[in-house]
Formats: sequence, structure tokens, C-alpha cells
Amino acid sequence: MLKPLPDPDVADEAPTSSVLTGYDEQRLLTYIRLLDASAEGADWREVSRIVLHMDPDKEPERALTAWQTHLARAYWMTTNGYRYLLSGGAPH
Repeated sequence: MLKPLPDPDVADEAPTSSVLTGYDEQRLLTYIRLLDASAEGADWREVSRIVLHMDPDKEPERALTAWQTHLARAYWMTTNGYRYLLSGGAPH
């Protein structure tokens, strides 16, 4: 398993693979931060700036897409992706 990065930049869209990816492994802390922010009802624009390092004022569509897809992937981790973590990480 790859080591999670503390505060990485993210791609414009999160993976949509049906299996855990190395990208997911490195962004586990990002996914947790997104889930926490969602549970607290944080505004997506603020989360985009702080967690995803994207400026929703300058690139609203890009920031919104990144937030939506990464949050969806974070929820996927809670229902499916975690199984890969329990078995040692992303398939090689």
C-alpha cells in the first residue's frame, strides 16, 4: 500500500475504477477530510479551497467537479474501497 499524503493536490476528477487505486491510497486523508466537511455541512467552495487546493472563484466548474467526484469517491471508500485496504491495498 502507498503511504497517504498529508495534503496532496488532486486531479480534476477522482478515479471511477471499481477497485482501489494508488491515487486513492495516497489521498485517503483527503477523503476523510471531505467526509468530515460534508458531515459538518461545510460549503463546497470553502472545502474546495482548503482541501482540494482549487479556487472556485477563478475556476468554478473545475472546482465543483473535483469536489463532487472526490466526495463521491470518499463515500465509495466507506462502502467498497475499504475492503481493499483491509486486504493490503490496491491490486497490482
